[in-house]
Amino acid sequence: MKRIITIHFYLFILLNLSSQESTYKFIGVGDMMLGTNYPSDSYIPPKGTRLLKNVEEILKSADVTFGNLEGTVLNSGGNVKRCSDPSLCYAFRQPDSLVDQLLDAGFDLLSIANNHVGDFGSSGRTHTVEVLRNKGFCFAGLESIPWDTTTINNLKIGFCAFSPNNGTVRITDLENAKRIVNLLDSICDVVVVSFHGGAEGASNTHVNKKTEYFYGENRGNVHKFSHVVIDNGADIVFGHGPHVTRALEIYKDRLICYSLGNFCTYKRFNLSGVCGLAPIVEVNVNNKGKFISGNIISIKQIGSGIPVVDPEQKALSEIKKLISSDFPESKIVFNESSFTKKL
Repeated sequence: MKRIITIHFYLFILLNLSSQESTYKFIGVGDMMLGTNYPSDSYIPPKGTRLLKNVEEILKSADVTFGNLEGTVLNSGGNVKRCSDPSLCYAFRQPDSLVDQLLDAGFDLLSIANNHVGDFGSSGRTHTVEVLRNKGFCFAGLESIPWDTTTINNLKIGFCAFSPNNGTVRITDLENAKRIVNLLDSICDVVVVSFHGGAEGASNTHVNKKTEYFYGENRGNVHKFSHVVIDNGADIVFGHGPHVTRALEIYKDRLICYSLGNFCTYKRFNLSGVCGLAPIVEVNVNNKGKFISGNIISIKQIGSGIPVVDPEQKALSEIKKLISSDFPESKIVFNESSFTKKL
């Protein structure tokens, strides 16, 4: 009798353990441009500079870490986009060696759907793809590479990226976005969607739930886009593009980050005021992508563009303020920097 009770007890424990939900931590950060040798080598970090050393431990703590890579990866050459004054031209050509810093910091997913991936023409795009592929990143965003998949810790992850720019998968083509996300949802456990959209600058921190324009360019309706992709199978949406932090939203138990701001942007970016603040967003999901909990680590960029943890937590304060303003019905509940969904 004692043996039967013991066997039943162990069976109960095993069944309990097998029914427990696996949790996976994803980290998302915003724009990254690690230095450009155009128009001058003076925009390259000094030799030996580890731009991400102050936040590496945080970035590596996740199962999956995402960021937006602004610009091409190219040592030299390429056909630079037209600029009337090269000294004022924001064309980003990052030497191959700088990409190793992303690898060393634990990045897994990279978006290359943005307005700078075409800065050095087709040869720049081609070389960027070659380097990222050779280094083992999961990346997407070009018309030729609309999506990618990877498996990390036995979790199959689908990734796709969108922007309003030529040669990239368009944020404004919702039917195409639906098709891509539906496909990934059918073959993956968790689907991560990235977008580069919304108007830019310190005056554009709000999600206005309308189509946004910047210098006449249609930058998409990021609110509608995010809801559409979640309706069609997306589990996490990481937005960037405005170069400022925007609000978070939980929609159908999935997290949307409307803009993750400037994370590591060396020398060629405006880092004054809110443009120099950004979050590292940690989001915990189950093996189906359902939101469980999250945490915001505020960073600021010091010097020419080196991210450090901000003890004043200004990005967190900004996000709380923007959620209250833009999503007054929000179900996000904060306990200091961590957040959950109101039941």
